[in-house]
Amino acid sequence: MLALAGLATILFVLAAILTKRLSPLVALVAIPLVAALLLGDAGKVGKYMADGVVTVAPMAAMFLFAILFFSILSDAGLFRPIVAGIVRLTRDHPPRVAIGTAILTSIVHLDGSGAATFLIVVPALLPVYDRLGLDRRMLACIVAMAAGVGNMLPWGGPTLRAATSLNVPVMELFAPLLPVYAVGLVTMLGFSWWIGTRQMRRARAPGPSFGVAANDVDAEPPVRLNLRYWFNIATVLAVIGLMLATLLPPAIAFLIGAVVAITVNFPEGEAQREAIQRHAPAAIWMVAILFAAGAFTGILRGTGMLDAMAQGGAALLPDGSASLLPTLTGLASMPLSFFFDPDSFYFGVLPVLGGIAEHGGVPAVEVGRAAILGQMTTGFPVSPLTPATFLLVGLAGVELADHQRYAIGYLFALSVVMTIAALLFGVIGL
Repeated sequence: MLALAGLATILFVLAAILTKRLSPLVALVAIPLVAALLLGDAGKVGKYMADGVVTVAPMAAMFLFAILFFSILSDAGLFRPIVAGIVRLTRDHPPRVAIGTAILTSIVHLDGSGAATFLIVVPALLPVYDRLGLDRRMLACIVAMAAGVGNMLPWGGPTLRAATSLNVPVMELFAPLLPVYAVGLVTMLGFSWWIGTRQMRRARAPGPSFGVAANDVDAEPPVRLNLRYWFNIATVLAVIGLMLATLLPPAIAFLIGAVVAITVNFPEGEAQREAIQRHAPAAIWMVAILFAAGAFTGILRGTGMLDAMAQGGAALLPDGSASLLPTLTGLASMPLSFFFDPDSFYFGVLPVLGGIAEHGGVPAVEVGRAAILGQMTTGFPVSPLTPATFLLVGLAGVELADHQRYAIGYLFALSVVMTIAALLFGVIGL
């Protein structure tokens, strides 16, 4: 009974989100709440929801302060000299242009926002591609690969969602994946170089007429590389270093970093308020989703629906096959981006997969690690379920179908390579 109720609850949530009949916030709260009431848990449902919200609070705080931290530094001009420098160093040579595109995207995507990354990188580099006669699909593909790998970072949406749904600390989920992430970066750079070399034949001969004008690189006033700028660079390195070394909890590291960044770059009180108000709306929506997801998983766990579904699913698997679940999840993770948006997959599907794995003797966290090797990481820049995909192809001036045909093979290969790396490093078992 509980297993069927849980399955029905998840299917209703998935249907409501995928058909856009309800927003994720409403679907994640209202539907499981009704299910709990129908199961006769009215007296305890508040506690279940509160318990779930408490578990996601550290991750929601981390996301909020990470967005504010990187947004404030972006307002202060942190990325503009990097964009200009990479554009000037890589022009007129397609493989170097490709590598420069990948590096620039990886740096800019530290803020975890695909839309912001595309808005910064694509307009800056499009004149270079056009002047050299390079295929615009190449630009969209390389940006997609770099942003996809970057989406694995612990403050990225997929990783935060995976940690939230499995109720594990985000660094416990991500830290073992660091070497896999490094393999993904190196592979992405290799693919970018290969794409660039294939474009050598169609590139126009380099010359002064194909140089990049200053206003093509950045129409805004140049950022002075003064003490404040280098202090900002040092702040980013310090915050990320403290977090990855687990010397500070991620939320606290980004909170301190955001306070330092806004104090140094916007010393006046009014300017500080305006800076926060500029970026708060984007952060608040995701924080609200995370809290709603906490309430959702709290109800599923508290009522026993999640455990019943896991037991039922595990009973259907052949003996010993649960050990294959992380590997299969990793291999299927990127294609699953075409069928599930991140909220549907990480809050609806992943908890069930994790529960099935645990009942088969496999840690649920391994399934979570496998999932972020592709589901809305390498998969998000080609998925029609994410608005950022349409922004990318719109800025690059290519059709979505053309972008998908060009990029899907590379993105899927990236996911497969990282899955193999996870197996070799022992991050997921076989």
